[in-house]
Amino acid sequence: MADIGKFNTLKVIALTANGAYLDGGELGEILLPNRYLAKDIELDDEVNVFIYTDSLDRLVATTETPYVEVGGFASLNVKQVNKLGAFLDWGLPKDLLVPHNLQHKKMEVGKRYLVHVFLDQRTERLVASSKLDKYLDIWPADYKAGEAVNLVVGGRTDLGTKAIINNQHWGLIFQSDIHQKLHTGQSISGYIKRVREDGRIDLTLSRAGKGKVIDFTDKFLDYLANNDGFCPLHDKSSPEEINREFGVSKKAFKATIGHLFKQGKVVIESHGVRLK
Repeated sequence: MADIGKFNTLKVIALTANGAYLDGGELGEILLPNRYLAKDIELDDEVNVFIYTDSLDRLVATTETPYVEVGGFASLNVKQVNKLGAFLDWGLPKDLLVPHNLQHKKMEVGKRYLVHVFLDQRTERLVASSKLDKYLDIWPADYKAGEAVNLVVGGRTDLGTKAIINNQHWGLIFQSDIHQKLHTGQSISGYIKRVREDGRIDLTLSRAGKGKVIDFTDKFLDYLANNDGFCPLHDKSSPEEINREFGVSKKAFKATIGHLFKQGKVVIESHGVRLK
């Protein structure tokens, strides 16, 4: 059975003047309009398509990629507000509705909001909500320190920046652990720093120890390759200069330079670092 609001691999069961009809299982036949068809498509071919409802609430397939799928979180721009609610641009011809009762605060045209996308079981329509807590797990998380996780950046707090972990739990990246620009809705990789006794989760964007140095090593070597093999920053440069250029702490910068120096890949000069 095909899943509404997600990508599905479906078989072509009929070719018509309007497009190809796909086998949606219990959902029935689903039209893939002509503008999305490959020129050499044939019966029984399988195509990877996203399923949603059009302006007439009919199931339709597309090869276009929306900014978010069912079950996910994303920061989306409001295109229109009317008596039904706010309509968001999510990368498809039909905008995504956030009914008024699912808005954490009244939405305004031209502003972006972090929302959760889900399938309304009563209407079988795809809708979104900015009342995020309702869609996150309230049970204690079973994460381990150092575990790699997927994050969606949320709002800022006095302590740092909130982030949604694996589309399931809230976590917090403390300001002292942020060495790059973050924006709401951004999808990034991160790591569990610790799970507190009260169930709250601390996050970090860099793997501790050796892994942290190696991660930045690749970025620094790319920088050298694109700047004539030279970096004007060094161990006397300010933390602010280093963070502005590379988005890392001075400690991580110095550790990386030392790591590359020991490998014989760079030469440390009084006014910078040069590729050997």
